[in-house]
Amino acid sequence: MKIQKIDHICIAVKDLQEARKKWEPLLGKSEPDDSYEDESEKIRVARYYVGEVGFELMESTTPEGDVARFIEKRGEGVMLIGFNVESTRDSIAELQAKGYPFLADKRGKLARPFRDGEFSFIHPGKLNGVLTEIIDDHGRKRSGENG
Repeated sequence: MKIQKIDHICIAVKDLQEARKKWEPLLGKSEPDDSYEDESEKIRVARYYVGEVGFELMESTTPEGDVARFIEKRGEGVMLIGFNVESTRDSIAELQAKGYPFLADKRGKLARPFRDGEFSFIHPGKLNGVLTEIIDDHGRKRSGENG
């Protein structure tokens, strides 16, 4: 498996609008480069590109969501780091063969859909407590793109 780059870093926040007010001046942005809501993951995201790396502010859309549980346990802050790979499914197979455990979704699936690709989470217990995502999203927006 070859990691192509750091894809994104996610910051768990209680209030996305308040977090945007704090982060956008620092990032030199007046709005996110990309924003979306993912109902299945129960998240609302504001993504900014810093060079080729996505910097995400992420809030839970429900008190039972993973982001809300993370904040309840650890407080707001860095929640995960994502690495871009050529193929999420190939990377899962290769890493499982090396003893890396993955977190399945509620249906038991390791590879979850996202736009034009898939992602999966490596259990944080394997990587010094860091929730690590691998993603092969080939269709994501780049810095400066609109829409």
